[in-house]
Amino acid sequence: MATPLNMQAAVLEAAGDLRYETVPVPASLGPRETLVKVMAAGICGSDIGRVMVTGTYRFPTIPGHEFAGVVEAVGAEVTNVAPGDRVAVAPLLPCMQCDACQRGHYSLCDDYGFLGSRTDGGFAQYVRAPARNLVRFPDTIGFEEAATIESAAIILHGIRKIELRAGDSAAVIGIGALGYFAVRLAKLSGARPVIAVDIDEAKLALAREAGADLCLHAADPALHRRIREATGGLGADVVLETAGNNAGRETAIHAARKQGTIVIYGSAHHDVVYKPATFERVLRHELRLVGSWNSYSVPFPGKEWFDLIRMIEAGELSARPLISHVRPLHDAPRIFKEIAERSFGGYSKVIFLPHGDAETIDH
Repeated sequence: MATPLNMQAAVLEAAGDLRYETVPVPASLGPRETLVKVMAAGICGSDIGRVMVTGTYRFPTIPGHEFAGVVEAVGAEVTNVAPGDRVAVAPLLPCMQCDACQRGHYSLCDDYGFLGSRTDGGFAQYVRAPARNLVRFPDTIGFEEAATIESAAIILHGIRKIELRAGDSAAVIGIGALGYFAVRLAKLSGARPVIAVDIDEAKLALAREAGADLCLHAADPALHRRIREATGGLGADVVLETAGNNAGRETAIHAARKQGTIVIYGSAHHDVVYKPATFERVLRHELRLVGSWNSYSVPFPGKEWFDLIRMIEAGELSARPLISHVRPLHDAPRIFKEIAERSFGGYSKVIFLPHGDAETIDH
């Protein structure tokens, strides 16, 4: 069947103005480019602010950077994928020329592009992407699950940065999508115990499914004592902070043992403020705060991506408990509005099906 000339997409016309529209299918592939038929695309936590508040880097833009699909067409020089291949798509478009890229630190590129914010992304029926950004996966892995690989790769990137070792105790602060993968990947890395902390009981239930050994409510007045008790009176060797707020960062510092390591995944959207006693804890306990950004390494897009596909195929990792809603793409404008207004409750990961039917499917 020939590729159509037009497609449906969720198009951001201005900050807060997401529309479901008919637009042209990307045409004129470069020699190393591909056209991907998008089968599943997920909402990342960062998409909410990007779509509803700050906007993208130009308008109109098709958002969406967590997606998977089928190769529809390839440029003349493409050899790593072929039409019909099932692929997850890495959204970073590194320049490959700057010092960071030359060292293989693609996340730190000085002049990068990004599918879904700096150029059109995956909330569409088709997307144009460089062939090097495509990672093949077998037909034993579903498209919905493959669309979550980018989130999981972010966590695995940070865990490998600090070389989490078997037997380390680990605490995960904040159980959204990143926190879910943090619990599971810490467990797969051999961490014992793995402690999950969140304010939402439903999220703690999700952490239990991921394999958390202990789940604690963030508002528990005995929280810090209970973390110490679970770790031999010391505190966690490693703390993975995915909440992205001051309360989460404060909890992370108090959860760590002396000379412990805290990996900061969550972005700051407001001033980062610490109480004097908390800041003193960083100094006096010689804590190591490590920033971790994105998910890329050598060979591009990263060993993290290839290893995660093997983990999923082997049954070691599953995103299925994380996926709470699967919706047709035309629901995107309404769902983004409801999430921003906090009226779309009970979700953890929302997946859109650009080629699905109009029936709502809840997992």
